[in-house]
Amino acid sequence: MSALFTPLSLRAVTLPNRVALAPMCQYSAGPDGLPTDWHRVHLGSRAVGGAGLILTEATAVVPEGRISPQDTGLWSDAHVDAWRPVTGFVAAQGAVPAVQLAHAGFKASTYRPWDGRGGVPDAEGGWTPVGPGDEPFLPDHRRPTALDESGIARVVEAFAVAAARALDAGFAAVEIHAAHGYLLHEFLSPLTNHRTDGYGGDRAARMRLTLEVARAVRAAVGERTPVLARISATDWVEGGWTVEDSVVLAGELAAAGVDLVDASSGGASARAAIPVGPGYQVPLAARIRRDAGVLTGAVGLIVEPEQAEEIVAGGEADLVLLGRELLRDPYWPRRAAAKLGAAPGWPDQYARAF
Repeated sequence: MSALFTPLSLRAVTLPNRVALAPMCQYSAGPDGLPTDWHRVHLGSRAVGGAGLILTEATAVVPEGRISPQDTGLWSDAHVDAWRPVTGFVAAQGAVPAVQLAHAGFKASTYRPWDGRGGVPDAEGGWTPVGPGDEPFLPDHRRPTALDESGIARVVEAFAVAAARALDAGFAAVEIHAAHGYLLHEFLSPLTNHRTDGYGGDRAARMRLTLEVARAVRAAVGERTPVLARISATDWVEGGWTVEDSVVLAGELAAAGVDLVDASSGGASARAAIPVGPGYQVPLAARIRRDAGVLTGAVGLIVEPEQAEEIVAGGEADLVLLGRELLRDPYWPRRAAAKLGAAPGWPDQYARAF
């Protein structure tokens, strides 16, 4: 039996297999961050393709938390209504719809990739971002406003309110985005957090915001809904956040009610030297799983079915998240199941092809 195609239970939710669609920005939202038909087709086709967990792109908890003006959000009842057709279709295909809740911090108000680089001015729909300090990520980004403690409290509340809205919108799980140089990661990393108050300084203080968000999200969704957290397990920069830090954070996240740590990396510094290659982040997930005793997800250039099978069967991670490979082939999970000797199954509408 294929380990990759065995179910995974997280609280009251059971994933039909261990293949997940990784969160990937589509930069295709309508006005005010509303999802569109693009999201219904993009996410829905990967559910038809057999992925057990379907994660949305980074979905902002407040308007100023979007990476670009074309990112999705979940800060109003209008967003709840717009997401329901998406989650309804995904669930009807037997997959689990999940939302990645995010705040872009000082990386907000930037152009989507095909429109240019740098900060979007107010005249083009941009805004002033926020962060742990007032230094921009790059010189061509907009200068952020440093969050004070009342602003931090509003961020925590925004994550909690968005998590509650996610359940109303039909999502069966939520993921907290604390990776890739966005707001929560900005507070975690010593490269970007130079505060001297209770949210900066030693590791415990730098973890404070992320843990407050985790506890608030868990309280908002109750005890039956899975909560995941995506972290950058290392900054890949000397003096930055390390995998040893991530082991400690993962244990604290589990105590706060997080069920699975989705281990990515990088994003806090443009100076990072990342050793990109097949499965290059899998050892990070394996280390966290082993040393923190938590469930993990592995991501990063996982492309072959046998590779994904080995990761799960070998105990390096409990879940694999595919990004680019599922952009190239929405039906990768069904093809992989056939290759690994699991019953792939196809929708009745497609069965004649097989």
